[in-house]
Amino acid sequence: MPKRVMETVVFRLKEGVTREEFAQAAEKVTEFVTAQPGFIARRLSCTGDGEWIEQIEWSGMSYAKAAAAAIGSVEGNRPFLSAIDGPTVQIRHSELDVSVN
Repeated sequence: MPKRVMETVVFRLKEGVTREEFAQAAEKVTEFVTAQPGFIARRLSCTGDGEWIEQIEWSGMSYAKAAAAAIGSVEGNRPFLSAIDGPTVQIRHSELDVSVN
């Protein structure tokens, strides 16, 4: 059985995009993400200095990679994606060893 995977994306927003605007766009992406096979949970947070951290838990690596490949093809995801400052994006996938809720 494959291990669960944590997808962690760290980024900043483009100049002029407000936290409120971005949060609204993020809600639309939630519709896409939660409908993907293998989805378990999603969290999106922002540090005090404006760095955003998104964590999505998947039931396996193949699910995480398939969702990442498809996210840009959905029109409703464009406001979210276009608000992100591309050069600041860091994406990591890691196998989950411990999870406590």
